[in-house]
Amino acid sequence: MPRPAEEDLRYCLSFTAAGLRPELASVIAAIHLEEDGDWLRTKAAVLERNALQARSASSGKRLESELRQRLQCLTFPQLQLLARGTGEERSAMAWLAVLKRIQIAAELSRDVLLEKLASLDPVLRRSDMAAFYEDRERDHPELAALAPSSQQKVRSALLQMLRDAGLLAGKAGKSGTLGTVQRPLLSPQVQELVASDDPSLLVGFLIHGPAKPAKSRSGPTAAKASPRTTSKTRPSSGAKPAAKVSTKPAAKKATPTRRKPA
Repeated sequence: MPRPAEEDLRYCLSFTAAGLRPELASVIAAIHLEEDGDWLRTKAAVLERNALQARSASSGKRLESELRQRLQCLTFPQLQLLARGTGEERSAMAWLAVLKRIQIAAELSRDVLLEKLASLDPVLRRSDMAAFYEDRERDHPELAALAPSSQQKVRSALLQMLRDAGLLAGKAGKSGTLGTVQRPLLSPQVQELVASDDPSLLVGFLIHGPAKPAKSRSGPTAAKASPRTTSKTRPSSGAKPAAKVSTKPAAKKATPTRRKPA
């Protein structure tokens, strides 16, 4: 998804420090609004108040750092909705922050989930995920360099975020299935904030971006349709005798009706 230069960047894999956590992301966003949009003051206030309810100072710092770095990718209107919106809107904004910061999550949504829906095969399988990671490791050696335990942690964290964001429903089955891919319900305000920011981000919600190519195609087809209509009218315009014949019977019918009253 959305930026071509991303393929050359290293994956951000620190997201395992925090899941989607829309309720905690909302807390940080609300404090950020109180601090007049100052992220340094936001960080200090979150840690001083232990606003994230962390069990230890070290875990609180890790949690705050990961969530804050995601939220710093959001626009001010998106942060406002995250702080004051409904539960579904908060989840959508938290997932949007993930899409903007965590490239592998964006690619997973685009290359696997969206393709599953397009192929009318919404069941996500372990084999789908294995193929995705194998393909990604070719361009991102940092992913292959992880220890097996860390790789499993990354994969588990991504799957859980998909479930929390409403993109994956159901539990993993014994037959190798992980759940069913689905489009999350988005309010009109969420769709507007995402589309106005970057329409390509809609792919992360399993929605195809704005159909600009389709509009451009409709233009030429409409232009082609008009010559066809003119080409049909040209032969009919040439059939002038037929037009004269149609008027003569009308004149004949008119004369008898005038004689009857007489």
